[in-house]
Parts: sequence; C-alpha cells; structure tokens
Amino acid sequence: MRIVGNVQKTVIFEIERRNTPGESSYWEEFELPYVMNMNVISALMEIRRNPVNMKGEKTTPVTWDMNCLEEVCGACSMVINGYARQSCTALVDQLKHPIRLQPMKTFPVVRDLIVDRSSMFDTLKKLKVWIPIDGTYDLGEGPRMPERKRQWAYELSKCMTCGVCLEACPNVNDKTNYIGAAPISQVRLMNAHPTGAMNKDERLTLLMGPSGIQECGMAQNCVEVCPKGIPLTTSIASMNRDTTVQMFRNFFGSDHMVN
Repeated sequence: MRIVGNVQKTVIFEIERRNTPGESSYWEEFELPYVMNMNVISALMEIRRNPVNMKGEKTTPVTWDMNCLEEVCGACSMVINGYARQSCTALVDQLKHPIRLQPMKTFPVVRDLIVDRSSMFDTLKKLKVWIPIDGTYDLGEGPRMPERKRQWAYELSKCMTCGVCLEACPNVNDKTNYIGAAPISQVRLMNAHPTGAMNKDERLTLLMGPSGIQECGMAQNCVEVCPKGIPLTTSIASMNRDTTVQMFRNFFGSDHMVN
C-alpha cells in the first residue's frame, strides 16, 4: 500500500497475465485508490472498469472467474501472494503489499487468472461420485442416516471443487496424474450415504486404479489450505483402510469376506 502525500492511499496489484492458452505469461502492474474493506474481486472489477496500468498505458481488462462471491462456488480460486485461495474472501487490508495475483498452475490456464478445472469434474465422473437414484418416479422416503454420521458427512459435503487442495499438493504436478484429495473425500461422502453405499465397491476399486489414492504422500498441505476446513487427511486415511479391505474382497471374492 502506498500513501500519496498525507491523504490518498493507493494499492498496487502485480498480475501475471496471459492472452491465450500456451502463450508466455507477462506481468502488469495496476495502482488503485484504497477503499476500506476492499477485496481482491472488487479491485479486479475496478481494473476492468478502467484498464490502465501503472505506466499510464491503456491495456486489455484483466479476466478472471467468479460466481457466488461468498466462498461457495470455488470459481474465483487463484494464487494470491503465493498461496492458492478464493479471491472473494481475500481482503486487501489483510494482505501483504504489493499484492501479487497469479493463476493456479495445477490446471491449464485459459487467459490471465482463468484456469480450466475440467479435470476435477472429469475425475468425479470417473469415480462415479453421485447417488444413482432414478428420479423418473417417486421412490418414497429413503433410508435415514444416524445424526452423528450425518453431521460429519455434512462437513464433507461443503467441498466446492475449488481446486485449492490440488494446487497445494506436491504430488499433483506435470509428472503425475494424481487425482488429489477432494475427489477422494467425495468418494467417502458418497459411500457413507445409505443409498450410495450400494456402489461402494465400484468406487473403491476405481480409487485403487492408476493415479488413485496410492499416489498420496500425506504431505497434509491439502487440509491446511482447504477454505472450508474439510478433514481431507481423515478422509484419505479412511479411504486407505476401505480400499485395502476392498483389495482383499476383489482378490478372494466378496462372498468369502466377513463384514
């Protein structure tokens, strides 16, 4: 933050930009008047309104992704001062200045701060992370879940597929296709559901496949950065146990295994 004279405060943003996928990135600086309670999103909106950099040059508006603006959708994830997080809850007053904005490197960069998170959603499809219920007719009330189980399952359901846990994981890089913590935790959530448990063995078998749970090195970065405080390492430990049991079931045949 910079003070001009004794009155006007300004905020400097250093933004890593890229015009097209695959193009080399470049840095551009912007200086904005300080506004109390400003977050990164509101600053980017001001830059979009008046895209003039610190050199006084008219430039293209910075592009980024956003939706809910209340840390629910996960769309506005980016790297702020070296840490992946949501930009809607990143307050300027709480950040080191100048503020450096970069796109997450785990996912392909589309333009500027926008990344393509399709791989996360493709992983959820691959692991069949949904409850297979035919909604074409009324099935009546489903089985009830014990309250204590429902409470911890609700914590897992807070995942917004933001990708921050993958960005922080050292095992997710260009040398591996490791799926990361979020999909593993979602398998645990679906398997805990009374109806979802019908397909538990299939999900666990898929989780043991290439780039699956065995690629986790338990660095625990994921649980440190999760904006929703989801117990990701607990989920990974639980799925480690379940996949081990499932491995024996697959080898010997489930009919020979005792619950």
